[in-house]
Amino acid sequence: MERTFWTDGEVLRTEPPAGPGAARAVESVVDGGRLVPGLVDAHTHPGAEEPEDGFDGAAPQRHLEAHRDAGVLLVRTPGTMERMPGWVDAAPELPRARSAGRWPATPGRFFPGVGRNLSEEQLPGAAVAEATASSGWCKVIGDWRRDEPAVPLEIMTEAVAAVYAVGGRVAVHRTAEGSRNAVLAGADSLGHGRHLAPALLNLKAHQGTAYVPTLGASAGSAEVWRGRERSPKRSARLEGWTGMVANVRAAHEAGVTALARTDTFPCGTVAAEIRQLLDAALPAGEAVGAASWAARSWLGLPGLTAGAPADLVAYDQDPVAHPEVLEHPVRIVLRGRVVR
Repeated sequence: MERTFWTDGEVLRTEPPAGPGAARAVESVVDGGRLVPGLVDAHTHPGAEEPEDGFDGAAPQRHLEAHRDAGVLLVRTPGTMERMPGWVDAAPELPRARSAGRWPATPGRFFPGVGRNLSEEQLPGAAVAEATASSGWCKVIGDWRRDEPAVPLEIMTEAVAAVYAVGGRVAVHRTAEGSRNAVLAGADSLGHGRHLAPALLNLKAHQGTAYVPTLGASAGSAEVWRGRERSPKRSARLEGWTGMVANVRAAHEAGVTALARTDTFPCGTVAAEIRQLLDAALPAGEAVGAASWAARSWLGLPGLTAGAPADLVAYDQDPVAHPEVLEHPVRIVLRGRVVR
């Protein structure tokens, strides 16, 4: 469908500007092609490329610029070494950011020395503290290794309820038993999803819990494990990879919202994650939407409508029909300014 949009400062309009001299101020920046709302990476960690590196205060700008130059104009950063600097979301040259503060993690369930090392009793209060100190999100480490116990369901339920009570939202890192507990506790999103029981998908759909697999990062890990000697750990990792891929399509069929995420570095590679979603048999419209209009809607931002943020990416062909064009945006408009 052919449509025309105007930008009014940082806002998108469907009617031309009015008033004396308004017409002379209009400059065409995209004529033809296909517009989509700015791309979204729903799980990225600008600031530290490896947990043991520590948080580099200059890195967020560098990493977010890489996202922007790939057309990613909105990011969710579910957990960082330190709280994301307050200037990030407001910086006119950088993507909008939805940050989740530091990782609240209970003993033995995260990288040693990374995040907030807490007792299980302290977890609900810490989750609230991180949500209120960020943009309303917190990310709880629900489990870490499949052969070790997850955060108990009653503790996870208490943490989710406490964050909801202050108007926040909860993301959960989980692989096995943590998946079940996070869904039953009513968390907003579940990351990774290795060993996620398909029986949970209908409940996820009913309560609006999003599925955020890390297919690209996990595919590389699976290749490494395939080359190792047979062992119970190798079998578990490969089983988890197979289950994650199968769950992408199953989640779609159950009505679960899928979100695209990269998790790893370099930044600005969400187009590759969309290809992974396609390879996992997610329909093309849903795969592209998982990194654009559907992800924006789920995070509370409208798409191509009057009053929406003027964050747009233009391609010379429809990316749903031709996903390869996602690697080659012809125009990027952020906050009403052409940045490419």
